[in-house]
Amino acid sequence: MRYKHLFFDLDHTLWDFEANSEETLRDVFQEYDLSARGIPDFSAFHRIYVGHNERMWERFRKGFINREELRWKRVWHTLLEFKINDQQLVQDISGRYLEILPTKTHLFPDTREVLEYLKAKAYPMHLITNGFERTQHLKITHSGIRAYFDHIVTSESAGSLKPHPAIFTFALQQTGCLPAEALMIGDTLEVDILGARNAGINQVYFNPAKPAQGIQPTYSIRTLSELKEIL
Repeated sequence: MRYKHLFFDLDHTLWDFEANSEETLRDVFQEYDLSARGIPDFSAFHRIYVGHNERMWERFRKGFINREELRWKRVWHTLLEFKINDQQLVQDISGRYLEILPTKTHLFPDTREVLEYLKAKAYPMHLITNGFERTQHLKITHSGIRAYFDHIVTSESAGSLKPHPAIFTFALQQTGCLPAEALMIGDTLEVDILGARNAGINQVYFNPAKPAQGIQPTYSIRTLSELKEIL
């Protein structure tokens, strides 16, 4: 067996962040009756939030903002586009979003089947994620995949964010694994793939929609079931 430990990203790799987030935002939109506050179109609200969320995460990864700012600024910027400047509403929506989101259970196709296959082959499996500690633990618990993973390494517990090598080094230390014995599976070239490569770890790039460009991973797959051809 070439690889002795498998490290997965969570969001956008196993846990379907887009589907779960959209469902959560729809719940929030209805709960706070945002249509009565001047946002009649949920699709516009969702589209604008997604754009600001991506920008805020990028700023967070680069160290320009902290976790708390990420949580509320993505909502604040979204509401401002609809001319709503209500700080209490921003805080309420930010908190409620994080309460609801981890209870959602949409996974990518073949997730459970592949995890069962890898478990049967006795691979120790772990997660390396930039998500919030409590939120990520709740996600895998609610979606029923917690039992597959031995270690959950979050950026909070590691004190470092992907793609910085420190979080991968921390994960290797926690699991007693050498870089050459590890394989990282993730969906983001600049974060999961480049970060793992810089830590001396081979990588599987999983993205159904975007072929690898610029950065060449060790392996590329378009469905999780293709992992069976590698492992």
